[in-house]
Amino acid sequence: MEKRISILGGDLRIVNLAKMLLKDGFEIYTFALEKSQELQEMEPIHFCSSLQELMKQSNTILTAIPLSKDGTVVNTPYSDSVVTIEAFYQNSKGKRIISGKLEESFKEDETTEVYDILEEEEYAIFNAIATAEGAIQVAMEEFPKTLSGSNILVLGFGRIGKIVAKMLQGIGAKVYCEARKKEDLAYIQAFGYTPIDLQDLNENLAKFDIIINNIPTLILDKTRLDLLKKEVLIIDLASKPGGVDFAYAKQQNIKTIWALALPGKVAPVSAAEYIKKVLYHKIQR
Repeated sequence: MEKRISILGGDLRIVNLAKMLLKDGFEIYTFALEKSQELQEMEPIHFCSSLQELMKQSNTILTAIPLSKDGTVVNTPYSDSVVTIEAFYQNSKGKRIISGKLEESFKEDETTEVYDILEEEEYAIFNAIATAEGAIQVAMEEFPKTLSGSNILVLGFGRIGKIVAKMLQGIGAKVYCEARKKEDLAYIQAFGYTPIDLQDLNENLAKFDIIINNIPTLILDKTRLDLLKKEVLIIDLASKPGGVDFAYAKQQNIKTIWALALPGKVAPVSAAEYIKKVLYHKIQR
């Protein structure tokens, strides 16, 4: 296994991962992480002065997950440096890149070996666990009543929906799950939750205390928001553009929290461990 790696930007998950790799005997080179006090206090992490210097140090480049928040620059919350995706792309040819939500240009370049961690089923399941726990933490902090006994709707019965429903059931919530597919509705009933077919969603919305959305398209539009009780709490876990008409919800004083990137916020060490497992599988190939 190659024991030399270059790390570009990233959030607290990447900071924790760098610490883990250092303890595992890796030689670590970084750029756009210089404002991390934790890394500054660790030896011997090398802080490069430029993107070009960083890219020369290793054939394996680990960077932010996801790579970018705006599709233009690399996510570098621990730096004032601005690294455009185009600059990263031009300097990454011939390298092995490990990141998330990579632009198609990276994947189409035959000289570059690309691994998108967010497309790995192993990581997706680990990530769903942390996201579900984070959603429940948000609900406990923001909802003025106990979750036990509350009517909670989970929109979308994918990886995160399945896990968050199980966790909510375990703490005594009355769990309802929405799905489109008949087989998903059958599983929902088999697991002991109340199934709600999408076509029956509107007539059921008024009963819910909390709604947790996992659908990345507009499902809670103006019409559906008008059907909710005013005291409802909506937690949207969906990636951009989200599943809620946020402007209208705000206008109607409906409390809505768009809880993005929860694993990096509520469980950065566990998230780093998940990334490390996938990383090791890739660099051992």
